[in-house]
Amino acid sequence: MKQILKQVLGVDVAQKELVVTLGKMYNDFTLDLYAYKVFKNNKIGFAALLKWLDPIINKEIKLQFVMEATGVYHQKFAYYLDKKKCNLTIVLPNKISNYMRTLNVRTITDKTASQAICQFGLERKLECWTKPKKVYKELQQLTRERSQIVDERVIVKNQLHAEKTEAEPNKSSLKRLKTRIEFLNQQEKEIKIEIQNIVNKDTQLKKELKNICTIPGVGMLTAVIVIAETNGFELIRNKKQITSYAGLDIKEKQSGTSIRSKTRISKKGNRNLRKAMHLPSLSAVKYNKTHKELYLRLTAKSGVKMKGLIAVQRKLLELIYVVYKNKEGFIQNYEQQKRATLLEIETAL
Repeated sequence: MKQILKQVLGVDVAQKELVVTLGKMYNDFTLDLYAYKVFKNNKIGFAALLKWLDPIINKEIKLQFVMEATGVYHQKFAYYLDKKKCNLTIVLPNKISNYMRTLNVRTITDKTASQAICQFGLERKLECWTKPKKVYKELQQLTRERSQIVDERVIVKNQLHAEKTEAEPNKSSLKRLKTRIEFLNQQEKEIKIEIQNIVNKDTQLKKELKNICTIPGVGMLTAVIVIAETNGFELIRNKKQITSYAGLDIKEKQSGTSIRSKTRISKKGNRNLRKAMHLPSLSAVKYNKTHKELYLRLTAKSGVKMKGLIAVQRKLLELIYVVYKNKEGFIQNYEQQKRATLLEIETAL
């Protein structure tokens, strides 16, 4: 008789609903996706989902919930499952879509997506998600609010510029636009102070951010955004994953000699991370010799400045990850120093 080795609930998360597929793996490694249902993405729906699962799952085997990170829509359900002590895995963006291509799924719907997530969970060995630290969550909310304020201020400044260049500018409009800019400046200032107060209260976080800020071009605000958006690199295991998570991974389509599309970044990732790396890349190109050489080489090759900047952004993000994991500050010419030290040791022996 077949024995159940693993059971997984694949969850496709939308703004208002959860589309779920329940599946199991037997000891002969065959899969059975045997239950499907749709629930509301709120506390009533969460409770109904667990009630629906109770009679149809095997109580002797721990059920693994698997979902894809979809903006903020998955967070309420993730926090609910964490409170209920359920095993949950949240998969990084791109993983499910790449996996679905291997299944040759022609029709992509919420149902087929939940089935793919379920099958992915059954076939792979996955790590359980842990609830983000409160400090990371607070910093993420504040940095995103600041980003929205900065975007709004750019729009208002453009409106002010347009009004000033009018043949007969409206004085009342000019006054209101200037007042709005002052208000947004004050709000941004308050948020920065609040961020600094949160950082100052956490000694360990302050030390980690200080190490990251030793990287040329990377300031405190950039470091805070990267740490907050990645939950302290909780789901990241290597440099390739962090670039994929930010959507800075290279997308290319090539087949034989007839199909050769232009290489570009996927942009299928955390746009807040991509946005945060733009200004630091400009600064790094100016003050870091290694990044400047990379930028000049790629710009000369392609003739497109943005390609060089994106490459620098990707390198900077990878460097932030390495510095954070090593718990040490940035060392210029680290590889050369390392080789020199090894050579000294060999000579001494």
